[in-house]
Order: sequence, then C-alpha cells, then structure tokens
Amino acid sequence: MTQNQTLSLEKLSADLAAALGDRIVECKVAFGEVNLTVKADSYFESCTILRDHETLQFEQLIDLCGLDRSEYGNELNESRRFWVVCQLLSVSKNMRVRLKVCCPDDDLPTVVSVIDVWSSANWYEREAFDLYGIVFEGHPDLRRILTDYGFVGHPFRKDFPLSGHVEMRYDPELGRVVYQPVTIEPREITPRIIREPQYGGAK
Repeated sequence: MTQNQTLSLEKLSADLAAALGDRIVECKVAFGEVNLTVKADSYFESCTILRDHETLQFEQLIDLCGLDRSEYGNELNESRRFWVVCQLLSVSKNMRVRLKVCCPDDDLPTVVSVIDVWSSANWYEREAFDLYGIVFEGHPDLRRILTDYGFVGHPFRKDFPLSGHVEMRYDPELGRVVYQPVTIEPREITPRIIREPQYGGAK
C-alpha cells in the first residue's frame, strides 16, 4: 500500500469518527480497507449518516452478509456470536468501507433492516436470514431465498449438522415430494496415509 493510500485511509477514518461520534465501537485500517464497527442500537442511523454525510456519501451497498463467530480464531465465543457485515462504496468520493454490527441477542439475533437506506439490501438480508437466522426488523418480505420453504434450521450456522435435520425425496405413491428424518448415519472418516519405503529419504 502506497503512502498516499495510507493517508487517504487515515483521512477516511478521521471523517468517520467526526461524522459518527460515539456510535462507533471500533474503527481501524486492516487489509487495505477501513473496518468500521458500530453499536447495534444506532446501526440504522449510522447507515443513514454514511449515505448522506457530505464528506462520506456512501451511496451504494455492494454486499451484506451474516457471520457466525462462535468459533472465530480457534476460540469459542460464548457471546457476540452473530454479526452483519456490509461492504459500502462511495462512487463520488472513490472510497470503500467495511461496516460491521453485532447482534445483541445470540438466541434471537436481530438488527434493524437497512432496506430504506439502500434498496439493494433486500435480497442480501433475506440471504442472511435464510442461512444464519438473523432477523431484520422492518424488512417488508423476510422469507427464505436459497433453501426450500420447508427447510429446517439455518445451514451456515456452525452448529448445523452436516447431514441436515431432514431429507427430501419424491414419493411415487403420493405423487409429491415428502420430507423424512435423515437416513444418513454420521461417521468420522480418518484418511489413510500410504508412503513408499524410501519416502522423504527415509532409510
């Protein structure tokens, strides 16, 4: 990263701090991008400021996704499990920022929808709801988007079983698709390592 790029990111961090104030939990530069974490109760307000403030003008939401950080960095996190991460772009200022917010309740992860700030959040929030079970308050059509309507659970959660909870098959007698308990038995596969006698120069 060049010196000019570093100075530009430092200026953006200062502008974010001035515009958002105590709404910020953390603001740091990592991986060549400003990473901004805001409080859950000021998430919607922060997004509105990021879009409308004259020194920021993040007009576009490029991506929004959920995160399950229950086993992040080889450590078990018993709280602050579910997060929402937004990738924002300011076309007029030629700047990017990664916005993060933590869902306060792990049992029912909930944050306010930002569809009224960026309409592109619509299907992204539905995806995060479908895969992680994150509820976006105020979303006009919060339903599954990738899995089947009868799907049980949220498959990107780290405690979701690899075999799933139910399986689907076509029943020729009923003439329709039916759900039934999973018939695959969970098993642990231990790979066999076969080496030649002289592998690695061994004698």
